[in-house]
Amino acid sequence: MKKKLSLTKKIFLAMFLGAVFGILVQRIGSDFIKDTIILNGFVKVLSNIFLSSIKMMVVPLVFVSLTCGAASADNIRKLGRVGVKTFIFYISTTCIAITIGVILSLTIKPGIGLDMSHLLVTEPTISQNNSFIDVLVNIIPTNPIASLVNGDMLQIIFFSILLGIAISLVGKKAEIVKNAFESLNEVIMKIVQIVMSFAPIGVFALMTNTFATMGFNAMIPLIKYMFVILFSLLIHSVFVYGGMFKLFTRLSIKPFLKKFIKPASIVFSTASSNAALPVTLETVNEMGVDNSISSFTIPLGCTINMDGTAIMQGVAAIFISQVYNVDLGLPAILTIILTATLASIGTAGVPGVGMVMLSMVLQSVGLPIEGIGLILGIDRILDMCRSTVNTMGDCICTIIISKSENSFDTSKYYSSEVNTDILADDILKTTDC
Repeated sequence: MKKKLSLTKKIFLAMFLGAVFGILVQRIGSDFIKDTIILNGFVKVLSNIFLSSIKMMVVPLVFVSLTCGAASADNIRKLGRVGVKTFIFYISTTCIAITIGVILSLTIKPGIGLDMSHLLVTEPTISQNNSFIDVLVNIIPTNPIASLVNGDMLQIIFFSILLGIAISLVGKKAEIVKNAFESLNEVIMKIVQIVMSFAPIGVFALMTNTFATMGFNAMIPLIKYMFVILFSLLIHSVFVYGGMFKLFTRLSIKPFLKKFIKPASIVFSTASSNAALPVTLETVNEMGVDNSISSFTIPLGCTINMDGTAIMQGVAAIFISQVYNVDLGLPAILTIILTATLASIGTAGVPGVGMVMLSMVLQSVGLPIEGIGLILGIDRILDMCRSTVNTMGDCICTIIISKSENSFDTSKYYSSEVNTDILADDILKTTDC
């Protein structure tokens, strides 16, 4: 019995076939066949259907997932000081992460050299007239329903978080509302999975269009885009996480890296921080963290700590603006940083959702989401890397909080015993799911 190709392999294959087919289409002499029948015919139909499907998911996914994310933090009042420290750590590092990605993108300029502005059907609606103060003031919606209908992303994010916090504060009386949102979130996630199952078709069409019009010129910017994201992840891991770990714990980083291999291998192989949640909890407890701390910080981190995803969103937004020759002013850049930071609260730790949330970031500043087709084919590799960074942040935050609360066993941390017997089984089980 033949094994079915995974979605990742299908996307890679679609990307390759789309590039090859695009080069062949570029060499067709007849403009009628090339432009009318192929590019403006079935290729346009397939790509537009896929992009419209992604757009369709943005508002319901953001609204429901952010509400659930904020509502799930109902232990904040009980944990008090620990909850405040954890939130400050997660939100501040996410903001730093996306800032690193944006700065590197503006410095290295990965999208320069690939001009796709002529492929836009409508001009991007970038507004540079509003100051960042105006952007902050306009976050508060005067009519939340109108914000949902119009797709005003920052207003939707604000209302979703406020609604989730209110559900959390009300407690048991709002349990039915919380359960309804959680059930709806499951349904929305299933729709996302269905949409993403058609990603190979969309990638094939988008790559065909790109290579038919740009040829091999598209490859170098994509390689530079991957480099910027990987370099940003490295800087964030070494200097931000490593620096905070050393500053706040005064511990050697080597035992952490040695024991972190176990959850990291699962996260990397599945591109999902949620998949490795049980192993991550076990690992930080083996490192000396008290279970009363880890049982709160690790699940919460899987919900709101998405530093690697934030880096991707920042780099991708700048990359797409450069590819389509759209100048972003300071207000637009700050809006990207703010939107991606807030969006991280509701980005589920499962593969594929990052692309839908990216379309939300692009829409917040009026950038064309057609650019997603350029990067979707190579995103799985990057997803594996950024998910691992996300989980690293969860673990480091947990150790820092545990150390500050005097709930950390240093002798266990420096113990050389690492339970690796179940590692292979964990990876196999998680991969089979």
